Amino acid sequence: MTVAQAIHKRLPGEDILYLGDTARVPYGVKSISTIKRYALESTLFLLNKGVKLVVVACNTVSAVALSHLRELLRAPLIGVLDPGVKAALNVSDNGRIGIIGTPSTIQSQGYQSRLKALNSNVQAFAKACPLLVPMAEEERLEGEIAELVIRDYLSSFSEVQIDTLILGCTHYPLFKPVIKHVIGESVSIVDSAETTAFEVEDVLLRESLIRTHGKGEVQCFVTDTPDRFRLLAKTFFGSDLRRVQRETLNSIVSE
Repeated sequence: MTVAQAIHKRLPGEDILYLGDTARVPYGVKSISTIKRYALESTLFLLNKGVKLVVVACNTVSAVALSHLRELLRAPLIGVLDPGVKAALNVSDNGRIGIIGTPSTIQSQGYQSRLKALNSNVQAFAKACPLLVPMAEEERLEGEIAELVIRDYLSSFSEVQIDTLILGCTHYPLFKPVIKHVIGESVSIVDSAETTAFEVEDVLLRESLIRTHGKGEVQCFVTDTPDRFRLLAKTFFGSDLRRVQRETLNSIVSE
């Protein structure tokens, strides 16, 4: 939802069809084969709705399954890793870049390998932060507990003197004020939601697909009851979302 919000803000004329696989999240602790299967089912659902571009708005899926999706589908697909990597390299002065994300994202080496591929001199320091997603879902975004957890996760970065930190999960921008307070003003924070919105704009302009008139609408689909999603949507999206309906994804491989 943080990515959807950034795209909606950047491109207010575009209609956004959002799919949240709320029945099966979190993906960050699941196996690679399961993540790939879920990602394919979700992407096919959106393509069947006639979308012109699919944003894989999840760091875990982008790290683990984006190349798999590109091999199987002839459709414009954008992930959230590459825009974040490019932004981090642009703002980093000392080439010491920290990454926080889910266990699957960190274990995939997705960010680390991309940073090295673009600049072999970069040193990447990664930390899995599994508690932050459930804390965000419970709206525990500030206060003593949030600061203690984040301070514990980020403590190792002060020792290696990073100057840039990539928020490698789309839940993490919700913690940005606390993260900034803990990590210090001297460290640049790279928000993958914002960088992805710029990437979407660039692709739509390049392919002459951008909508320059009218006001876009946001329609949401979820795979579990919409009630809790509606409650959380205001926190994640920044405003109430009224068009939310439940859908069942077609199973490609049996459970």
